[in-house]
Amino acid sequence: MAKFILSAFGDEIDDDLDVQLRVLESEDIHHLELRSAWGRNVLDLDTAGLKRVCSLLTTYHCEVSAIGSPIGKSDIGQPRAFELERLDRAIQAAQALGTSLVRVFSFYHSNQDTGQIRDEVLARMVLLTERAATAGITLVHENERAIYGDTPLRCLDILTAVNADSLRAAFDPANFVVDRISPMVEAWPLLAAFTTHIHIKDAAMADGTIRPAGEGDGDIPGLIKALMARDYSGFLTLEPHLKYAGQYGGLSGEDGMRVAIKALRKVLSAVGA
Repeated sequence: MAKFILSAFGDEIDDDLDVQLRVLESEDIHHLELRSAWGRNVLDLDTAGLKRVCSLLTTYHCEVSAIGSPIGKSDIGQPRAFELERLDRAIQAAQALGTSLVRVFSFYHSNQDTGQIRDEVLARMVLLTERAATAGITLVHENERAIYGDTPLRCLDILTAVNADSLRAAFDPANFVVDRISPMVEAWPLLAAFTTHIHIKDAAMADGTIRPAGEGDGDIPGLIKALMARDYSGFLTLEPHLKYAGQYGGLSGEDGMRVAIKALRKVLSAVGA
């Protein structure tokens, strides 16, 4: 039987972690995908900062669903050591905050032909995955515009070539839609078996505008039904981007996050989840 746990990128609400958690608690959401707090990326939080996060999590009875790291949102021309060092910091944060999931990407490539960079992308993904596995961490790769893993076939290529339980897929239907890919027709059949994490936002195929769940072409109801059929047990993490969608994050504000939460719950109710 499927089990859906709602989580959210709290920094879409406000920079202040206290505000993020207050709003989520008021909406009966008790998990946070931590990308940034107090305007600082999670990878830039020192030991004192992580302890401060832990204290607030306890206050608001909240847990961390995943570390929303930017690892792999860098150019393939960067030295390999750059992302390996950032992964070490992500692992430190994950262990301090009690999660085993770290979100990653598969590198920008400055319009280089994807065939020419494939071997280097895969080599880097193997190195990252091996280091994560040693620490008991699972990396979840998010499909994202302009990285190597932006299309379903290239996402599948990464997952099958690395071939490790410690590298899974974070399925983001809206990110496929903005690339004019139908997520449930073109992506889900290829990636379902690898998907262990879900990001919830929707988008319009015509112009790429971001919408609340169920109000775009991402077929969120179809995704929820497919997850139910697979007895999915895991997170549905809201990443609404309703006010602003940028390369390294988005903004919804408190009102936008509440709209996004209401929309997702409406979809879940409609499909009997």
